[in-house]
Amino acid sequence: MYYDNLTLLTDLYELTMMQGYFKQNIHDKTVVFEVFYRDNPDNGAYAIVAGLEQVVEYVKNLSFKKEDIEYLRALNKFEDDFLDYLENFKFKGDIHAIPEGTVVFPQEPLLKIKSSIIEGQLIEGAVLNIINHQSLIATKASHIVWAANGDTVLEFGLRRAQGPDAAIYGARAAIIGGCEATSNLLAGKMFDVPVSGTHAHSWVMSFENEITAFRAYADMFPENPILLVDTFNTLEQGVPNAIKVFEELKQKGVKFKRYGIRLDSGDLSYISKEARKLLDKAGFTDAIISASSDLDEYLISELKSQGAEISVWGVGTNLITSKGWSAFGGVYKLVAEIGNDKNILPKIKLSENPDKITNPGDKKVFRIYNKKNHKIKADLIALANEKICNKSDLTIFDPKATWKKMKLKANEFEVRELLVPIFAQGECVYTLPTVIEIREYCKKELLTLWGESKRLVNPHVIPVDLSHDLFTLKNDMIKRLKD
Repeated sequence: MYYDNLTLLTDLYELTMMQGYFKQNIHDKTVVFEVFYRDNPDNGAYAIVAGLEQVVEYVKNLSFKKEDIEYLRALNKFEDDFLDYLENFKFKGDIHAIPEGTVVFPQEPLLKIKSSIIEGQLIEGAVLNIINHQSLIATKASHIVWAANGDTVLEFGLRRAQGPDAAIYGARAAIIGGCEATSNLLAGKMFDVPVSGTHAHSWVMSFENEITAFRAYADMFPENPILLVDTFNTLEQGVPNAIKVFEELKQKGVKFKRYGIRLDSGDLSYISKEARKLLDKAGFTDAIISASSDLDEYLISELKSQGAEISVWGVGTNLITSKGWSAFGGVYKLVAEIGNDKNILPKIKLSENPDKITNPGDKKVFRIYNKKNHKIKADLIALANEKICNKSDLTIFDPKATWKKMKLKANEFEVRELLVPIFAQGECVYTLPTVIEIREYCKKELLTLWGESKRLVNPHVIPVDLSHDLFTLKNDMIKRLKD
């Protein structure tokens, strides 16, 4: 939002490599890059991919402006012929991606970029920046919403986010992950999502006394008064004063749409239960009790297990910063080169750490569902020319422990390809859904997970297997390069 153009949102070495490709006259060589991640956030069993809309906007607007060229020239690292080439730069490649809001797992391609090597190299930094951040926050939000178990979750993280962009796009990702609204007005405006909020302690403290503050707020919003009751003494003063205001509004004939109290401190379990008793005794059985106060999925789960009378959760710091898991860890790797004869030449990165050895070749991802309940049985990463048909039996295996096999009988499973076309020859061919549409899609996606995979501690991990052809290719390449 703060920049006319994000083309220079990249690392210096991307440009030095690009100049190297140009000087070696291999800049038009067609290659395949992939974005994937290695570990699920928060030691969970899944992630939620997010940020595709911003990737699309970024790629559409890729161009080096005059001032960009002059800045690069001033660095004294780039030659004039390369800078002249950049003046007419445009992304002309293909991009496939897994749609935003989809449940995803480690190692599978979230995006696949097929382009000239110089184009694919440039976009690495920005694509990872966008996908890593929003996928992290969307995943965290989904955990918090799961812990709330049907209650309303609101994103309240603006003031604790690591900068304006993190607050804005973090709010977007939180909505995708299942939050009902955000306190962030700019995010609400930009993405056309609901906004929510009440008042702060400073509102109460700026009046002569608490009940006067409550009355003034209720005068502005008589049908929707949510009153913050813990400025002085929650149960002996705050809740009784709120009840008085509700009674006065009722006597005036006000029909409440949504009203209640908010708690922001203290023992939320005990206080909410006592507050519920006071509200019910006064006849306000439909008044909501909302809470904030450094919440996360673990505290919400614990409070609910203790019978806390809270139905709306405002989550700020721990959501917008993804407390406990600070980075998504997505990576961007070269996996194939396309020869002049259109043959695919697979590429592999080796490592002493087996988990960092990449899966070579141009690939696709199949999701395999149980046909009866549409729950995910496994994901299968395969080469781009492979097909799966549920008209015949299918056996898949764990690529790390090949004796672990899953046999699926014909017509007992369903198959879906996850990667869809986004750009074709530089033109966007994908219709971007709204954020609310993505959230509703994400809710349906989460229903395809088994309950055991949603728990916060030691969740069941969904298998992500390699096809026989990909497994063989990978091991043959490792053997050949190691010998």
